[in-house]
Parts: sequence; C-alpha cells; structure tokens
Amino acid sequence: MRFASLGSGSEGNGLVVEAGASRVLLDCGFSPRDATRRLARIGLDPADLAGILVTHEHSDHVGGVFSLARRFGLPVWITHGTYAAMRESDPDTGASVEVTLIHGEAVFEVGDLQVHPYTVPHDAREPVQYVLSDGARRLGVLTDTGCSTPHVEEMLSGCEALVLEANHDLDMLRRGDYPPALQARIAGRFGHLDNATAGQILAAIDRRRLQHVVAAHLSKQNNKPEFARATFAAALGCEESWIGVASQDEGFGWREIG
Repeated sequence: MRFASLGSGSEGNGLVVEAGASRVLLDCGFSPRDATRRLARIGLDPADLAGILVTHEHSDHVGGVFSLARRFGLPVWITHGTYAAMRESDPDTGASVEVTLIHGEAVFEVGDLQVHPYTVPHDAREPVQYVLSDGARRLGVLTDTGCSTPHVEEMLSGCEALVLEANHDLDMLRRGDYPPALQARIAGRFGHLDNATAGQILAAIDRRRLQHVVAAHLSKQNNKPEFARATFAAALGCEESWIGVASQDEGFGWREIG
C-alpha cells in the first residue's frame, strides 16, 4: 500500500492512495489539465484511477472533481449533503458521471481498497474524512476540521500512516492581516486545525504502528513547515526530519506502507 499527494493547501488538494491494483484520488481541487500534469509527476494517468472520493464541497477540494470524472469516465463517491450543496450552486453537477452517495460511517470497497469515511466538525454541509486500508494496513487522513473529537481520535488510532492537517500557527494567524471574522472562522471549532491542536491529536492516539506522518493543508500566510514539523516531532518524540510536509506546489512523492 502506498500514497502520494498532488498538492495540499488552499489553492487545491488531491491525495492518491493505492492498494494492490486499485488507486483512488481523494479530492481534486485542480483543473483536469493541472491534475493530469500532477498525476504524471508520480507516474500516473487519470485513466489509472478507480475513482474519486470527496470530503466536502469547498472549491479547493472539489473544484476539479466532476470535470475530471466526466472527462475520464471516473466514478465519484460523495456524501448526500456535499452533493446537494454542490448541486445548489450548479444543478448540472454530476451530469454524465457515475455518482455513489455514501454515509458518514459506512465502510465500502473500491477494488482492493477498503474505505471508511468518518464525520468531522467543519463548516460544510456533510463533511467526512477517510481511513483507507488494504485489509492489513491503514492510512488515516484528517484535514479540514476545526477540532478533534473522541471519534476522530478513535479512527486515527493504530494507523500505519497519517496525513494530518496543520493549517496554521495560532500566533501567526492572530498577528496577520486576515480580517477578524476570517481569523475567527479559521480558528473556530468548525474551521481548521492549528499546529498545537494537531500535535495534541498525535499525542492522544495510539501511535505504536506509525510509519509515516505528513503535515498537510499548511497555510502559506499563517504557518511555516518548520513550525509544523517541530510541533509534530515534539508530540511523537522523534526527529523533526522524520515528519513529512505536503506542499501546495509539489505535494509529496510516493510513500510506501510496509
């Protein structure tokens, strides 16, 4: 089992997860042309994908989902609330695409991948994140949530790999030039995880099987990779160099889960 990022941040997100002969794209905030270019960087073509999983309706996660799916005949898995929100702004969303509506806690399979969505607190209609497995190993993904919950920590416990949001440094956000209302939204319980809160999640979960931890969805204005690395490393008791960071422009290359 392995995973790679096409890019992570407010300008677009996409994560590829592979098990056996099956590959899925988790979100696509890039145009079909850009997504194709980013996939080529990790040795893939859109036709190599088994489909696209969606977390929520914000444009940096879904901006290219249905155009890519339509162009390459890819199925899409999405919650009812997310799909409804997208169709309210564009009634043609989903036209000529195979759409499967999923429930926030119901496990399903995409080829060799087991997919377990789980609900998170975020300012969207019916947001979910995912734990993906090949039956033996688990990758937990958590971005776009304002806070943790016991359920979130239960879902991430015991994973072999984590992609975990470290959106902002709270002091940088407060000292920055974002309007007060936007600062409040980002730092609120339905916004995005700051470094310290992400570190608290790492400290709270069962970390004994971890092989990879990658900080994701970093704000270019309100965070620095070295801040996220330092916080994660302190929570895990490891060297800062062991912590990966997903960048907006490059994402990160393939990481194998043994």
